[in-house]
Amino acid sequence: MEHRLDRIKKELHAKSYKLTPQREATVRVLLEREEDHLSAEDVYLLVKEKAPEIGLATVYRTLELLTELNIVDKINFGDGVSRYDLRKEGAKHSHHHLVCTDCGSVEEIIEDLLDDVEKIVAKEWGFLVKDHRLTFHGICKNCQEKDNEERSE
Repeated sequence: MEHRLDRIKKELHAKSYKLTPQREATVRVLLEREEDHLSAEDVYLLVKEKAPEIGLATVYRTLELLTELNIVDKINFGDGVSRYDLRKEGAKHSHHHLVCTDCGSVEEIIEDLLDDVEKIVAKEWGFLVKDHRLTFHGICKNCQEKDNEERSE
């Protein structure tokens, strides 16, 4: 985690920002909970445990700055809540997600499934793609299995 924190610190410095204690506390929470897709309020509550003096507005500003600098991806899964996800080191694009409409679980697809689509868009429309996001909404394997078990009873 310290290695990743140092890299983020260098990214901030390269763009004339400092890793203030409040920003560091926020980044540490995101690193510790990297598998989760936390809302700003979730991040705030977790940061508050480490830095009780921090305010919600500071966490929001930090998350927005990290999003602007492409360190964090801001994601909305259609439920009206923005969630924040650390971008994988070296990733050109956001990763993709599978969202279960039954239980709300979120799985990540790390492979970039849209390379060919990007090439077609560039060639056919002359459009330079800078980023893309793909979210599949459906029913996860666990919910399908549970539904099948309930039907067979």
